[in-house]
Amino acid sequence: MLDDDRRDHRGPFQNSPTGPWVAPPRAAVNPPPAPQPTVAHTRRRPTWSVIFFALLVLGIGIRAYRDLSQPEAWTYWKESYFSPSMTSSVIARIDLDAGTRSRAALAIHGTIGAASASWLRERLDEAHLAAGDIVLLSSPGGNLEQALIMGEIIRARSLATAVGTADASGKVTRSYCASACVLVYAGGAPRYGVEGSALGVHRFVNRAPGRDPIADAQRTTGVVLSYMTKMGVSSSVIEAMSATRDVRWLDAAEALKMHLITDPIRSAEAAR
Repeated sequence: MLDDDRRDHRGPFQNSPTGPWVAPPRAAVNPPPAPQPTVAHTRRRPTWSVIFFALLVLGIGIRAYRDLSQPEAWTYWKESYFSPSMTSSVIARIDLDAGTRSRAALAIHGTIGAASASWLRERLDEAHLAAGDIVLLSSPGGNLEQALIMGEIIRARSLATAVGTADASGKVTRSYCASACVLVYAGGAPRYGVEGSALGVHRFVNRAPGRDPIADAQRTTGVVLSYMTKMGVSSSVIEAMSATRDVRWLDAAEALKMHLITDPIRSAEAAR
């Protein structure tokens, strides 16, 4: 009876073969699920991303403002996108000397501005001029640095230059090219000298405040001399430029002697 009573009343315990009663092993329990991120955790990352993006935009905006706050920058943007300082027209055929040298031309007119080099490149792309075609100039000058680049663009495309204006029929009339415009004209190969048109040179002056005018003048002279030599113009043109701050108009014989004009011709207007 004692054994039976033990069997009947031992309840959940079993008789261990090695000792007292022990509880049977419990069934395996699934591990608790991982805690889900709270609302605060889920919002933290986007918040920091927004802050970082805002700081990045602010930094770029401050830098852009500093750049655009300069007068030169505003002038560049204005000329690039709103009101270019130069105008142009494509002439299918111009007759420089009564029909013997009839070529397509891009006639440009106006002051050389802060974005005129990019403007000229775009106009030439649109005009589809071939090597030997003509850039017809009429300008009082303007930005020195842009003029140097414009001359390089003309030389790289093997275009000729001439000074004058032309109507839609191709009739060329005399005009003038002064100051920085002469540097653009020097980029041509050949450089036609239309009778009656004028080339004017003078000393270039840097008007930026806080600069050493003597050092700037020497630096500018060196740059212009190097450019003119590269374009096949005599160094005597620098002497003519340095002689006066006022425009000095070169006569045709003088410009030819300097190799500024390489091919003197008579316009149809002058021929009559």
